[in-house]
Amino acid sequence: MPALASHSSVFHGFELFKDAAVRMGIFVGVFLSAVFTTWLLIANRAPFLEPLALERNIGGAAILATLASLPVLRFYRSPYDIMFSGLLAWSMLTLTYRICSFKFVMLEQYYSAFHVFVLGAICYLVFATISWIGTIIWRVHATDSSHTRH
Repeated sequence: MPALASHSSVFHGFELFKDAAVRMGIFVGVFLSAVFTTWLLIANRAPFLEPLALERNIGGAAILATLASLPVLRFYRSPYDIMFSGLLAWSMLTLTYRICSFKFVMLEQYYSAFHVFVLGAICYLVFATISWIGTIIWRVHATDSSHTRH
């Protein structure tokens, strides 16, 4: 029995990873950071792709938007989880943006890391608010339809 107790105490520190919102936030954050870094490296280190800059930027932005929408799609009935997961993922992207801005100094010419974070936070806040309003409407509708009319 002592082996079981020591085994469970090893994983006690990973209780946070049992939460689906945390797992989704980390998953999305890692992939957002990887896609952004790849996009940035291709844009700055592959001059032969310069004639395709518009297509490259549209593709990169589309991939980032698709990945960023995963917490919204996964937790569409839970505004708290949308905010928590989304902000965790977007914070990881913002940290990557800040680190990349040390090497690519022109990166912060238009948007600082703070602006990037606020942009994502506002987007997730809007989707969480829509989710919250939707759950209220759903509950009111479910309560109203459960009453029988004579």
